[in-house]
Amino acid sequence: MELETRDQHFHRERSCLRRFFTGLCLLVIICFLVVWSYVGNERKKHPPPSFLSQHFARLSNSPNSSSPSELSSGEATVSSFYSNFGISLEGYSILQQAVYWDGPDRSITNVSMSTSPAHTTFIIENLKESYQTGQELFVTLHAKDFNNKSKSYGGDFFQAKLFWSKTKASVFGEVVDLLNGSYSVRFLLPWVGLAQVAVRLIHSSEAVQVLKHHRDTDSDRVFFKGYYEGQGPNNTRLSETVICNVKWDKNGLESMGTGDCCCEYSDPRTGETWRCQRPKLLPCSALVYHSMGGYRNRLTRAENMFMKQTNKGINGDRSIIKIFQPHENETTDVTEKCHPGLHTPVPAGFYLNDVWTSFVCSTRHFTTQTTTECLKDKHIYMMGDSTMRQWFEFFVKTVPTLKQMNLHVPYQAGPLIAVDVENNIDLHWRAHGVPLRTLKTAFANLHYISNEIDDQAGGPHTVFIFNLGPHFTTYPLDFYTRRVLRIRKAVLALLQRAPGTTVIIKTVNTGYKDIFGSDWYSLQLNRILHWAFQDVGVYILDVWQMTACHYSRENIHPGPVIIKNEMDILLSFICPQ
Repeated sequence: MELETRDQHFHRERSCLRRFFTGLCLLVIICFLVVWSYVGNERKKHPPPSFLSQHFARLSNSPNSSSPSELSSGEATVSSFYSNFGISLEGYSILQQAVYWDGPDRSITNVSMSTSPAHTTFIIENLKESYQTGQELFVTLHAKDFNNKSKSYGGDFFQAKLFWSKTKASVFGEVVDLLNGSYSVRFLLPWVGLAQVAVRLIHSSEAVQVLKHHRDTDSDRVFFKGYYEGQGPNNTRLSETVICNVKWDKNGLESMGTGDCCCEYSDPRTGETWRCQRPKLLPCSALVYHSMGGYRNRLTRAENMFMKQTNKGINGDRSIIKIFQPHENETTDVTEKCHPGLHTPVPAGFYLNDVWTSFVCSTRHFTTQTTTECLKDKHIYMMGDSTMRQWFEFFVKTVPTLKQMNLHVPYQAGPLIAVDVENNIDLHWRAHGVPLRTLKTAFANLHYISNEIDDQAGGPHTVFIFNLGPHFTTYPLDFYTRRVLRIRKAVLALLQRAPGTTVIIKTVNTGYKDIFGSDWYSLQLNRILHWAFQDVGVYILDVWQMTACHYSRENIHPGPVIIKNEMDILLSFICPQ
């Protein structure tokens, strides 16, 4: 082949460049039209989302960010592990999309480049003089950095609500990340009266990257203690305390040591392994107690700066929204009877005069008498963390004939039991298995949820309620997903042998905003719960919106008003109208 002349080479390159830029322009136009079409259609149709989340204008790979997979497992893991739990490659792909989160498209070299809550603003689109209940209100957020420069990428974690303080009314807003520094917020107008918009920046997109990095590489920033006790010389009692954590091949947990460093406690049914540093004098079999160990804050100076701008209010249009009753007397009330497998919409309901009206199904408000009637002849098993224990405590306080027994165990981890002989009610609560941030408690009393479900015969008089969240926020998503899938498998087996069993799952509350338990972590866990159980035939009591939009100060342990409304939904699930 003859070599090209310089002129021939020049003209060929110019022709190639022209075709390249023409194709690139067409691609940009097509992408713009797709996004614009999506946004337009979204505003017309507003199909119910599959997961409670800060949704995105598209869930495919963003050209400005890495792969949407938050899970470290590849297709080999899908075939070897996830398929064992009935999860197809398509189902795994849906999970990847559910936990996808956009991020910076450039290197962030200075905190001033991050999202500034003081410069970020929102506007109400096409504000009207008045609205009718059931209509929608749209708000646009424009994220800016500390130099008042508009952001060009997404990934900020916002929460929005519509509220009116005098009537104690509020409703959660659905935030859609447009992946270009702007965000669309949709509100349903559910009550008659007045309302205003409030928006908070929970974490900047840059702070989210800090959270993600430490979740994926630094799980032992929360550590635990194992207490060993045994017989020593001359009939003395020996005791040793060591550091413990889950066994995981990465994520910073290998810092406990390698080789013969540790005692390992593998559960034969779940396959999970708990690991403690080997005591110097006592054997591994001498492990008796477990407790929280402590926190290690390894944030760099720059990361600390990113995390300081947390849970800040955003400036915007403070116009008063006027909402009237439609002339046709239309109502937003939901008439569908509560049943397993219900979808959680956004919004899932609203507060008015401190009473939550659900959009999930037709719920009612229970008195002491109707609560007792609902629980009559029921075996109720609750398992999870302290937010689930709040539900146990509510029942004990509400039903006067329900008497708590003293099992001589630490109250914080249980197990706890209350019995009503007159109405044939037995109520149980116990903490989920390790990892568990708790006071010193017997290691043998910490059972895995899936094992407890496997040990239940089930039936029409059995209600099993569980939650799984705040104690898992420092671990990689694949660790949490595996725990959830084991529970899913146990639930499917329970419903197969005893179809009349009622199974209820509580999601994670909002509350924490730091590197050890941020709401962003919890939101990701909620998405996994929805993904895993959406087709199983259980009730999912999603409390995220209920805790995020209430006027009370956010707390991982909500106040009595929120708990009472949660319990009304729970009882409506157990005893539907």
